[in-house]
Amino acid sequence: MKEFVKEIDIRELSGFLIGNAEYREAATGCTAILCPSGAVAGVDVRGSAPASRETELLKPVNMIEQIHCVMLSGGSAFGLEAGDGAMQYLEEKGYGFETGFGKVPIVCGASLFDLATGRSDVRPDKALGYAACQAAFERQPLCQGNFGAGTGASVGKYLGPDRMMKGGLGIHAIQAGNVKCAAIVAVNCLGDVSDPETGKVLAGILNEEKNGVASTCDLMLADMAEARDVFKGNTTLGCILTNARLTKSQCNKLASITHNAYARTISPVHTSADGDTIFVMTTAEEEAAPDSLGVLAVRAMEKAIAKAVLFAEPVYGIRAASELTSQKG
Repeated sequence: MKEFVKEIDIRELSGFLIGNAEYREAATGCTAILCPSGAVAGVDVRGSAPASRETELLKPVNMIEQIHCVMLSGGSAFGLEAGDGAMQYLEEKGYGFETGFGKVPIVCGASLFDLATGRSDVRPDKALGYAACQAAFERQPLCQGNFGAGTGASVGKYLGPDRMMKGGLGIHAIQAGNVKCAAIVAVNCLGDVSDPETGKVLAGILNEEKNGVASTCDLMLADMAEARDVFKGNTTLGCILTNARLTKSQCNKLASITHNAYARTISPVHTSADGDTIFVMTTAEEEAAPDSLGVLAVRAMEKAIAKAVLFAEPVYGIRAASELTSQKG
């Protein structure tokens, strides 16, 4: 497999622009993923606690065929306001769906719960969404870890904030033949995150000594007879970008397939306390076998999820994978 696939810079996917913006002291932020000329798109929501914007438009039976932005943000449902900033920015630039009475930018999005980190009264808003779009158009450095929608993200929250670790934003792009595929993900899950190749747990619920990682699944199984009020507000938000020629229905199917990456790297996943969501956006330029593209997308998302916690830094009193790794030498 590896000999057919090479890693690329995500900026090699023409037609897409990506930008981050943060309220760093408040521990929240957003990531704007723009396709100003329009992208065929789909979505698959698996978690039971989603905060989302315009996902209904992406159903194959509905009229809209292309969107112009996916906005990933913190702030729980409050953070959906960041999408308004993208609408304003794109309208000012002259991009959007032509109605005959003006262009309406189609902005989809989803928000994760980071209100328990930093300040709960400061959330991504219209101004921050606008700033993320500016960063995208200006091609500002695209950082991973504690940036954008991953600024206040955390993982391993079954026993509450005292035992959780830092999540973050991860990005990974690969190419097979002429087909390019990239994953952007903000990892903010209830469960633990593992390396997709070795199975080693990278970050998750801390052990009692807080010098290593325990197992969320084992702790949950031990509580089988007890209905624990688990720490609310999680959600892993992802987006696949590609140049493969896909229909709207195929984009939705690809989003569904890519959830395999969540299942392989996050345990447990798709719980009642998560709002796990994956978007797909494509510029529809290159022919690709849909199932082969699914393999490529899953590989990209697995790597992006691992990077999200590996690039995260300890902050806001939360330990990070980089810290534990360095301790082990």
